[in-house]
This record gives sequence, structure tokens and C-alpha cells, in this order.
Amino acid sequence: MIDAHCHLNFHAFENDLDEVVKRAKEKGVEKIINVGTSLESSQKAVELAEKYENLYAIVGIHPHHADKLEKGWEDELEKIAKHQKVIGIGEIGLDYYSYKSNGIVDPKLQKEVFEAQINLAHKLRLPLQIHNRHAGDDILAILYRHKNSLLETPGMFHCFAGSRDVLIDALKFGFYIGFDGNSTYSGLAPGETVELPELIKMTPLDRIVVETDSPYLTPIPHRGSRNEPSYVIITAEFIGKIKNTPFEKLEKITTENVLKIFKI
Repeated sequence: MIDAHCHLNFHAFENDLDEVVKRAKEKGVEKIINVGTSLESSQKAVELAEKYENLYAIVGIHPHHADKLEKGWEDELEKIAKHQKVIGIGEIGLDYYSYKSNGIVDPKLQKEVFEAQINLAHKLRLPLQIHNRHAGDDILAILYRHKNSLLETPGMFHCFAGSRDVLIDALKFGFYIGFDGNSTYSGLAPGETVELPELIKMTPLDRIVVETDSPYLTPIPHRGSRNEPSYVIITAEFIGKIKNTPFEKLEKITTENVLKIFKI
């Protein structure tokens, strides 16, 4: 099993990281992909990839941080992204949801930072890991403008949510679709129109990857506590039930899917 997206590079894991990595291995999680959201957390993801053989890094600027960048950030990110264990550019994209802690970053600025990172991914021949919240149409429009710059396997949408049409178009582009522990929650997330189990049913098994987004989106029955990579197994089992697929088969296929996207 592979956790295709988490944040062991965040402060939530600074006191027991060794135990968390060990626990994941014991549960059958063979590889873990840590993802940056800023220059600092991207660099930390690379440092963890250097320390642990089974950890890899994806680096990028989250749309929440698009207004917190200083001149020269593109060059700094490119330096980080050239590390041998960096396997993608992410999590990048657009986010139009208003968070109490952050609000909505100027959409025009979000788009500029997103497109700059698509260009970097093209330059370095790396796949994308895309963050989308309430911005699917704009993300797809940008991807369409850059379609000639995308890899044949362009990447994945992380923690997918959105409309059926956005899912269909993302699949047509060739993207893989990541599902997380919030798939186990009942009801609709704020502002969404389609429940996640319905989107899972719509997504072909050979295009699904499983992730945790640790320390966030902890699956039931552990919701309310810190998420961690070992819990990717719980989400995979849940997806298997929706897809009427034995865990062993789902594990094999979703692992192969990750390996098709990323060079690990």
C-alpha cells in the first residue's frame, strides 16, 4: 500500500515521527509521499525523504500561501524540486473556500502561482498533484490552456471533491483521482453537491489512488484524532466495499496506479 499524500513534514508529527513511520510499515504501508504547501514545508519534505528510505517528496505552493511569497520564490522552489527524491509538483491549484484561519486568497494571484508551477513541472518533467476546493471549473480551464505542457500521465487530483462534470473532465485529461479518510464521513461537505462515495463509484478502479492527508481528514472510527499514514488502510478498505472489490485486489491496483504517476 502507498499513502499518496500526507504531511509528516508538519508540526503535528515532530514528537513521534519515527513511531508513525514504523507503525505505517507494520500495517503494510510500503511507501509514503510527503507533500509541501510552502517553501519551508517543501524543504522539510525533502529532508524527510533523505532520512527515510521509504519516504518521497512532492514540493509546491498551496493556494493558501500564494499571497505569502517573496520575490525569487520560483527559483527557490526549482532548486528544491531538483532533488532526486522529489517526484512531483504539488500541492498546487485553486481554493475558493473561505476558511476562518485564512480567508480566500485573491483568485487572480492564486491562478498566477498555479500557472507558474505548471510551467515548472513542464520544465522538470514532473507530474502534478492538484488541490481543488470549489474551483474545479477554473482549474480545468487552466489545465486546458496548458494541455500541451502536461505529461502523458499528467498527475492526480488530491483529496477529490466536486461535481460529477469536474470528475469526468479530470479523468478525460488523464488525471488519477485521490480519495481520503473524509470519504468515510456521512453527508455532504460544506459547499459540495455530490457525496464522496458517489464520486468513488464513478471513478474507475484503475484511476483511483488512496491517501490520508495526515494529520487531517482522519477516517472513521478514528475521526477527531490525528490522522497518520497507517490509516490509509482503513480508507482503502472503505473504497473496496464501495467498489465491491477485495482489499488485496484494490491494494494491488491502487499501488500500481501510484507507480504509473510517480517514479518511485
